[in-house]
Amino acid sequence: MTADDGGTSRAVRATGEGSGAREAAGRTAGESAGKRAEGSGPSAGRPDRDAAHRDASGRDVEDSGDEGGDPLALRLEALILGAERRYTPFQAARAAGVSMDLASRFWRAMGFADIGQAKALTEADVLALRRLAGLVEAGLLSEPMAVQVARSTGQTTARLADWQIDSFLEGLTEPQEPGMTRTEITYPLVELLLPELEEFLVYVWRRQLAAATGRVVQAQDDAEMVDRRLAVGFADLVGFTRLTRRLEEEELGELVEAFETTAADLVAAHGGRLIKTLGDEVLYAADDAGTAAEIGLRLIETLTHDETMPELRVGIAFGTVTTRMGDVFGTTVNLASRLTSIAPKDAVLVDGAFAEELARSGDAPKSEAEAAASASPEEVEKYRFALQPMWQRPVRGLGVVEPWLLTRRN
Repeated sequence: MTADDGGTSRAVRATGEGSGAREAAGRTAGESAGKRAEGSGPSAGRPDRDAAHRDASGRDVEDSGDEGGDPLALRLEALILGAERRYTPFQAARAAGVSMDLASRFWRAMGFADIGQAKALTEADVLALRRLAGLVEAGLLSEPMAVQVARSTGQTTARLADWQIDSFLEGLTEPQEPGMTRTEITYPLVELLLPELEEFLVYVWRRQLAAATGRVVQAQDDAEMVDRRLAVGFADLVGFTRLTRRLEEEELGELVEAFETTAADLVAAHGGRLIKTLGDEVLYAADDAGTAAEIGLRLIETLTHDETMPELRVGIAFGTVTTRMGDVFGTTVNLASRLTSIAPKDAVLVDGAFAEELARSGDAPKSEAEAAASASPEEVEKYRFALQPMWQRPVRGLGVVEPWLLTRRN
């Protein structure tokens, strides 16, 4: 964190309690407005034209016929990027020492729109191009891999940025300070939050990178590092399409957010990984069948006691999975999705490979009849889960499968 005066972070000091952040932002905005109102001579009383063309440090942003746009938006851009607009795409590519074709591929992979020859790029854009191209030149990354790095980073951070603007900042600026609009308070608020959020993002990324690296290096061989054996689970809200017609948009948004939050917390708490959310559906993965089974049943049990939530159904499969850009692919994933679609309400269906893996790990007996006949009651009670075979049935694209109903013992 950014520290001063005894190590207290700037955001914490400014925020205090309750609406401290809004008050600090309001004071900052008010002071800025007061300074603009002061002065005399030829410029007094005129709109502050230059304010629309200054970056965070007060330096003039070079005029460009292509710049345009809202003055506050330009000031916020300069504040967040920390640099002024200086380059057209061609100039940035040339300054970075890369071809325009490669620069365009990197920018599109990061999710940036084509801007023609507008002077809208900064020194940071040049540096990013140099770094990616340098990794390729040094042989650390192939060119296709560098493009994948750009794409995965762009997609992930784009969603994060949208969430923060739509939810986090909107919430902090409500209610507005007396006599001030949200627009007026946004700039000083972003100025206070930016360094703290930046360092927090890097911290979380490092923790996640350490965890992911640890999982990969524990693989049995090089092939398993890429195509790994995982348990993959889908959890799907029942009747969601009908809900979209019955609920107001705000109510539907609250329901989806509550579902995603509950699912994410349960998956993380019990050692799984949330792969993605799709509104009414979540996809998660776990390194072992026992963990995936616990998560699936916990989801059912938790949402069953929430009267605001519809029923849930879960499908889990175990097998080889291809991982790319944080997502998972392959027959195992498709099978888990199909099992979800045929699962009864508030129930978990698993495939045969998953049932075998639970038996192998000692989390469930191979069959209830054999367990009761050959083991003492104490030995039977050690199992965490019970498995009940269901009728075989054809599954689109995957042939005939024999699903198993997973329940918690006792």
